[in-house]
Amino acid sequence: MTNELDREVARRRTFAIISHPDAGKTTLTEKLLLYGGAIHLAGSVKAKRARRHATSDWMELEKERGISVTSSVLQFSYRDHAVNLLDTPGHQDFSEDTYRTLAAADSAVMLIDAAKGVEPQTKKLFKVCRMRGIPIFTFVNKLDRYGREPLELMNELEQVLGIRSYPMNWPIGMGPEFRGVYDRQARVVHVFSAEGSHGESEVAERSVSIDSEEIKTVLTEAELAKLHEDIELLDIGGDEFTREKSDAGQLTPMFFGSAMTNFGVRPFLDAFLDLAPAPTSRPTTNGPREPNNPRFAGFVFKIQANMDPAHRDRIAFMRVVSGRYVKGMNAYHSRLGKEVRLAKPSQFMAAERTAIEDAWPGDVIGLFDPGQYRIGDTLAEGTDVEFEGVPRFSPEYFAVVRSKDPLRRKQMEKGLEQLSEEGTVQIFQQLAMGMKDPIVGVVGALQFEVLQYRLEHEYGAKIALDRLPFSHARWVVGPNFDPKSFDWEGNRQTVQDRDGLPLVLFRDDWALQHAEDKHPDLKFLNEAPQLRKALALNTGS
Repeated sequence: MTNELDREVARRRTFAIISHPDAGKTTLTEKLLLYGGAIHLAGSVKAKRARRHATSDWMELEKERGISVTSSVLQFSYRDHAVNLLDTPGHQDFSEDTYRTLAAADSAVMLIDAAKGVEPQTKKLFKVCRMRGIPIFTFVNKLDRYGREPLELMNELEQVLGIRSYPMNWPIGMGPEFRGVYDRQARVVHVFSAEGSHGESEVAERSVSIDSEEIKTVLTEAELAKLHEDIELLDIGGDEFTREKSDAGQLTPMFFGSAMTNFGVRPFLDAFLDLAPAPTSRPTTNGPREPNNPRFAGFVFKIQANMDPAHRDRIAFMRVVSGRYVKGMNAYHSRLGKEVRLAKPSQFMAAERTAIEDAWPGDVIGLFDPGQYRIGDTLAEGTDVEFEGVPRFSPEYFAVVRSKDPLRRKQMEKGLEQLSEEGTVQIFQQLAMGMKDPIVGVVGALQFEVLQYRLEHEYGAKIALDRLPFSHARWVVGPNFDPKSFDWEGNRQTVQDRDGLPLVLFRDDWALQHAEDKHPDLKFLNEAPQLRKALALNTGS
């Protein structure tokens, strides 16, 4: 078992792709699947002439809008590796879903637009990766268009993100003159040919040693002279590459290419799988849990309802952290404090599922969810392990939800409950009102549109949203907190989250600062506290 476990752990790579919207993340995802043999014809969201949609976008709203609004899991084999690719939303209004997904990844690929460089959403997501200390690989995209000089982009990574970079390869030309990339380790030039395929199939590629006479028949004299000049500059003035710095997230290996034309995608995938870490340990309340621990353990990082509209089911996405998962096994559910059967396991290609018999550390599997799972739940053999919770972030936009049809109120409440459990929105109850006029909170305003769309199309409930004038929410912990007297001070409202913990909505920065100054005995938290810790603090025990 141990040898088999070690072998399976070493084979796996679990990573997420992060970027600003429109940097080409969905297109790169498609091309990685193409080279991994998971799909035979890449259908970019831009290929509307063929009426195809991205493989990773499964929700109807995503296909209509041409954006990713929910994370999806894509699994494929390449060489001897089992690859788990976590495709995340690019739009900033869905960044909370991205943050949760990063908790299940061992590394991240940061996609940069060659013309635009480091953009605002990239900065936010980079900070999350930095906080988690996960390795970051950089792919500079859209070299088939004219953009900024590679050296300028390297400097921007250091100045804006504070991370040094090491180009693993170097582009030859740009725009229509983009000919290929030079592999610095192998001293080989990869020259590409589009052959009029519009990036729908694998690109023809020729590899030539830079030290051979043949290189003079592949590159012009000017291209070769420029390449030699750039390489000399990098060798003299650039950083030295070490695996230790890369694994610690202190140095980002950098690649260049064009996802749209497939130029540079295969060299990137080959190098990435060699350099990216195998599954790593995860922190628990009793110290780190290593992947080669023979006892099974995993955690739920995402819940998705209604992936199959015909069955209206719910899937809990679980990252396997240690041991071996076997179909139909029982595991201890730490939050519920009881054993549960892990039923109907699946692996995914977006919404397409494949039944599986087992899974290993690093794998992401879907479990049938009858309503017993929440994001952050620990499932394990034995009661001695509980993973640190997946963060629940403070919303920034709020609205009261009303059903347009009183006869459909039950459907609305069921939909709200399920969508809150999968993290699409957060539901808060007004004090002493229960689910009468619930308040929804979201991190990005576009989530309101997704909420209305899904409630209508998946639950048959049309709703109206009355926006509220609050911009901050903070969980309150500490003894002697009295919501009634607290709310009288104005510019705020106390509500309860799904665990019954008090949460205060503030109108603006001034109202929050005023409360913090006036109540130094209370803590106002930006992330939801763990339930047991919060209850202990609130009772003063």
